[in-house]
Order: sequence, then structure tokens, then C-alpha cells
Amino acid sequence: MLDKLEAIYLRFLDLEKQMAQPDVMSDMKSFVKLNKDYKELQPIIAAYKDYKTLMNGIETARTILNEEKDPELREFAREELDTMLVKQEKMEEDIRLMLIPADPQDGKNAVVEIRAGTGGDEASLFAGDLYRMYIRFCENKGWKIEPVSVTEGTVGGFKEVIFEVRGEGVYGIMKYESGVHRVQRVPATETQGRVHTSAATVAVLPEADEFDVDIKPNDIRKDTYCSSGPGGQSVNTTYSAVRLTHIPTGIVVAIQDEKSQIKNFEKAMTVLRTRIFEMEYQKYLDDISKKRKTMVSSGDRSAKIRTYNYPQSRVTDHRINMTVYNLPVFMDGDIQEMINELQLAENAERLKEAVE
Repeated sequence: MLDKLEAIYLRFLDLEKQMAQPDVMSDMKSFVKLNKDYKELQPIIAAYKDYKTLMNGIETARTILNEEKDPELREFAREELDTMLVKQEKMEEDIRLMLIPADPQDGKNAVVEIRAGTGGDEASLFAGDLYRMYIRFCENKGWKIEPVSVTEGTVGGFKEVIFEVRGEGVYGIMKYESGVHRVQRVPATETQGRVHTSAATVAVLPEADEFDVDIKPNDIRKDTYCSSGPGGQSVNTTYSAVRLTHIPTGIVVAIQDEKSQIKNFEKAMTVLRTRIFEMEYQKYLDDISKKRKTMVSSGDRSAKIRTYNYPQSRVTDHRINMTVYNLPVFMDGDIQEMINELQLAENAERLKEAVE
């Protein structure tokens, strides 16, 4: 293990030298990539230094046991050695996990899309409940949330809502929410008290920046039109709404939430860039899913991942067969425990895959 860690340390020092080069510092694209790689290695390097210190301590304790005649010193060395050997086992387990290649997108911001599925108005209401759940969760994490596009339901909730989440390692945490979320409850419109089943689809995408996707201006067709819906005087009078069509892929993004055409264009470009990036990223996920049997975070939007049962006040995640009986608290944004278990399950998959 030390040999592998020392090779990584040499790579870390090499990155440090490259980043100090004037030609690299003047090339923003190269500098951003090198800086990203450098930051990703920092936790491993810190663990390497601690591990090296521990191994030196173990070697010293063994030398004392082999060469020292003083019984008190030998007893002290034996106790220290026992403690350090236990620590070594735990440290090596942690380092093995750190050495497994992580999803390269985990550190990114995320674009979250929630869409009402089967269930009519009730599905739109449930999409609204999920939106509020994620907003509370993100606020508790101290992340910044920015709405991108909203299409409201006829009786409340949302037919579709898209928002950006910015913060430290957002995608690596939020990605576990991608998939079909199913709700079982008595709708407000139900007169006979029957439980209905509705669904909403959540897609969590790693936000792509300009360094990830190179979009040629000639490949985009931009259309402007008047916004519709609530919004005051500017609605139906100014061409503030923007529709972008990426000609090579056929991806279309329409944004009309802002009164400013410039702001709508910027939001549309963010979503367009992310969706183009997603096409390539999905190939990466598909490649991983072929190697794993359970694939906790596959990003498969068609997979039913969770059921919210209101009569029994329970939430069940079908990927790890975990059920919690605190639905109101869960819907108030307290979802970290579930995400922790999903992360543990994925880490177990990754460790198993590395061993095999």
C-alpha cells in the first residue's frame, strides 16, 4: 500500500509544479483541470502522511521490543504497538476506499429536475412535496438554490420544476435521488377515502461548465418569444422568453422565468450544457452498471427507487430495502440518514468490485 501511496504523492508533487508554470497559469482551461485533480488528491495525501507516520511508529515499537532490555520500556512499547496495529487496520480500510476511483463528477454542483408522472393532479402535488423536501434539505446543508424553470400544476404543485444547487460536493450527495418516486396516499379530491398511487420522476445531473462542454455558437438556434403566465406588465409584451435548439443533438431548452432575455439565455445555456454533458455522462454510468449487480446510483430515471406511504407514515428505499417510519420529518428535508446508507451500500459495491 505504501508503494501505491508514494506513487500518488509523486503525482501530487508533479501537479504542484505544473500549476506553478506561467504557461499553465495563463491557460485557464488547463489550470482549472489541474487544480481540480490537485484538490481531489489532497485527502489521500493527508491520509498517506498519517499512515507513513503510523508505520514509522510501528517499526520503532518493534525495534524496542527486539532490542530493549528494560522491562518497563518493553511493556510500554508492547501497549503502543497493540494500539497502533488496531489503528493500522482501520486506516488501511479507509485508504483502500479512498483509492477506489470515485465518480469524477461527485464534486460538481447539480441541476435537479422534478417532473410529475402518473397520477394527474395528485402527481403534480407530490412533485411539489418533493421540491419542498429538497429545498429544506439543501438549505440545511447551507447550499445555494436557484430556480431555473417552473411549470405549475392546475391545482398546485408542479408539472415540472428545474433548479440548480451550488455547494461543496452537491452532486455526490444528491445523485442518489435520481429515479421514480412513488407516493401512496388519499388525495384531497378523493371523497371515499381510497388510497391512490402516484409518481414523480427526479433527475439529478452534474452541472456542466464551459470547460466540460464546448458548444459552437453556429450549432445553436436561438428563438425569442413572449412569456406566458403570471409576471406583470412584461408578460405577452416583451420577447424575454428564450428557446435554444442544439442542432447536432436536437436538444431543446426553453426558459421564460426571468423578465430579462439575457438572464433567461444564461439559464437556458446552463441547462443545455448540462443536458449535452449528460449524454456522455450516461455512457459512463451505463459502463459501470454493467460491472455491478445492484448499482445504487445508476441515474436510471425509469427505475422505481422509493415509496412514500402516508397511511403508514413510512418511506421505503427499494435499492437497499431500508424503511423509516418518520414520513413527516423525512418530507421536511431530513433525508441525510437515507443518503448515508445509500453511500455505504455503494462503497461496499465499489470495494467488492476492486477486490474482484
